[in-house]
Amino acid sequence: MARSLVISAPASGIGKTTLTLALARAYRDRGLKVKCFKIGPDYIDPAFHAAATGRTSVNLDSWAMPREAIEALASRSADADLVLAEGSMGLFDGVTAPGVSGTGATADIAEMMSWPLLLVIDPSGQAQTAAAVAAGLRDFRAAVRVAGVVLNRVASARHEDLVRRALADAGIAVFGALPRHAAITLPTRHLGLVQAEEQVEVDGVIAEAARFVTEHVDLHAVLQSAACVSTTPRAAPGLNVKPPGQRIALARDAAFSFVYPHMLEGWRAAGAEIMTFSPLADQGPDDSADVCWLPGGYPELHAGRLAANSRFRRALQSFAETRPVHGECGGYMVLGTTLTDANGARHEMTRLLGLETSFAQRRMHLGYRLAELALPMPGHRVGARLRGHEFHYSTIVSQPDAPLAVVRDATGAVITETGSRRGYTTGTFFHLIAEDR
Repeated sequence: MARSLVISAPASGIGKTTLTLALARAYRDRGLKVKCFKIGPDYIDPAFHAAATGRTSVNLDSWAMPREAIEALASRSADADLVLAEGSMGLFDGVTAPGVSGTGATADIAEMMSWPLLLVIDPSGQAQTAAAVAAGLRDFRAAVRVAGVVLNRVASARHEDLVRRALADAGIAVFGALPRHAAITLPTRHLGLVQAEEQVEVDGVIAEAARFVTEHVDLHAVLQSAACVSTTPRAAPGLNVKPPGQRIALARDAAFSFVYPHMLEGWRAAGAEIMTFSPLADQGPDDSADVCWLPGGYPELHAGRLAANSRFRRALQSFAETRPVHGECGGYMVLGTTLTDANGARHEMTRLLGLETSFAQRRMHLGYRLAELALPMPGHRVGARLRGHEFHYSTIVSQPDAPLAVVRDATGAVITETGSRRGYTTGTFFHLIAEDR
């Protein structure tokens, strides 16, 4: 029977990820089996969770997934001693129009699973007001239970005392207070944290975070505040994660790494074989594969190298003459004609699609997407309704090919990023999470 907690905050950038990693490693060091989840559409944090726990972390998303699928994914913690589910954005932040089982807010999952909340509160520039913020979060939604708080970035002992007293008056438990500590700062870039696999020092950073949190947080009190939940592992009905083929050539390196773990697990569970290759190492897809998939990532940081890797480009072009190739976001851009980087340099891509994109004038595209396919793509028929999420800073210069889908945002408004199809090649700017039933 696992104890379970959701780690959330009033906003992004408060310290949820750092605290999640520190607690996960600290409890693992004490012999507990720890399982992490990521609430919401994030493909970077789960890799950090895996580095901290030694176990795969998957996403739980109330906008894109039905309740029974979320419960089935959560049931994979049956052999764990402790579940830590890291929230996204602020506790109640989601979209205005509900999706399959909610708005995508962290609070949806906390309520659905009856998991109590550990709030991270940053009282910088505040004192007693921090208690008002915590009390507001506690009282905003009756079915969401706050177990207590950890204060982050406290300025001094006096500052900590003022905040602790106010929280005690509000009836909110304080499990610890963390002073600022530069040694556990994780590097970031334009789409979030620098990926775990790119940081050779990531294990040391997590270890230092665990040591630091152990020194300042009452680990016993945190553990005792977690809810005891009995789960039995079961399949995930309704998630509709269909493999795009039987033998899947998957691009996988620092330029192509944004893959939701539940997608790969779903493909394998359906009997598919995944064969990875590295475009950055000038490798092409295995010729025995029957489909090639290029996930998102950071091709804009490696555009010159990808353009120079002629063996990769020729192999992919040859593959696409007879078999399906699909790209998501960054992968989609590499399937196009050119990619202009942030410095204005124009790089030739694989030319399987007519798409031209540019980072020279960055503009953020962020949000849930619901796509109805006008043309087929690997694993999905015409008319299929696909739920996903888009997050990038590129601008479309030209998109001349046949539109792949009618794509709407979470409000139902039609957007211009339709995806494309040419021959056997397809691509989308959104990352697929699940297909509607």
